Amino acid sequence: MISPETFDHIENIKKRAGHLWRFLDCEQKQREIEALEGQMVAPGFWDNNDRAQKHIAKLNGLKRAVLPVVAFRKKVDELPVMLELVEMAEGDEKEGFERELSSTVQAMTEELDTLEIASFLTGQFDRNNAIFSIQSGAGGTESNDWADMLFRMYNRWAERSGFEVELMDVQPGDQAGITKATLLIKGENAYGYAKAERGVHRLVRISPFDSNKRRHTSFCAVDVVAEVNDEIDIDIPDGDIRVDVYRSSGKGGQGVNTTDSAVRLTHLPSGIVVVCQNERSQIKNRAAAMNVLKARLYEKKLDEQRSEMEKFYGEKGEIGWGSQIRSYVMQPYQMVKDLRTGVSTSDTQGVLDGDIDRFINAWLRAGCPRHRNKDIQMEDE
Repeated sequence: MISPETFDHIENIKKRAGHLWRFLDCEQKQREIEALEGQMVAPGFWDNNDRAQKHIAKLNGLKRAVLPVVAFRKKVDELPVMLELVEMAEGDEKEGFERELSSTVQAMTEELDTLEIASFLTGQFDRNNAIFSIQSGAGGTESNDWADMLFRMYNRWAERSGFEVELMDVQPGDQAGITKATLLIKGENAYGYAKAERGVHRLVRISPFDSNKRRHTSFCAVDVVAEVNDEIDIDIPDGDIRVDVYRSSGKGGQGVNTTDSAVRLTHLPSGIVVVCQNERSQIKNRAAAMNVLKARLYEKKLDEQRSEMEKFYGEKGEIGWGSQIRSYVMQPYQMVKDLRTGVSTSDTQGVLDGDIDRFINAWLRAGCPRHRNKDIQMEDE
């Protein structure tokens, strides 16, 4: 016999899927897809290659947004057939169909969660790669070790999410940990998800570097910008940049530390400094550093056009009390709490091992937080 809970889950799936369909305006987008595909077979479509490429990019974007939801809706339409099979079956066959139905409903619930979160990634650069910058705050060795822990956490998160990680720069601390690091996280929607991590992160623990075993509070700032490459037009006069080259202090194999391959770019008008030393080639490091500089200048431009509170609630701000977005407590109890959404967990080690999707997803569901999206699971009118 099908349990009442299973019936409730099925009704919930149908309801949420319907709201998601309307939220994304899938019917209109399907008409747009048909129109764009029709234009591609028209004579002269490829006469203007730039226009054709923009056309294709728009078409692909619509398909990415709509086709997974269309496929999911077909699964929803098949649920009544599965229910009928369960009702008609008997004995062992009935039990088998019930197990299959329960498993299908669980898998569809998880898939729907993913589709809902993806529907919030509508920013101009949400699909792009993400550039993470981690900066330790005041506190010396303890803060440097905290920066290293965050560095490891984001590497683990990227691996769990199927993203590729490229280390662009890391500056080791005097005794332990790191003072700063820059990571390039590559993959579909990397920035869309990673932007939730921008802010100050606070750690409370018994410091392993304190012989008196006292409790310490440390802070680190995490900045996240989208890799923009040639997608935006940022004019940087040569006279506005100071270029310094030196020998790399990072990993990279034999030969990295024997040539002046590391590059530091200083944007004189803004004071923004970018370092890249992950490649053996100075030319490649300079090109990578320029990409990061463009991304940060573009982000700065956006910051000048709107207040910090309009953009994100809880930005980096000053690296200290009152500006943190998330608190990680290891002693006297175990708790990680996101101060923007209220989401918390006692699985501190799991979080430090990269299990941070619960915080990212809650932040995205909250609306990121400016111009909050309407709740997809709202009641029917």
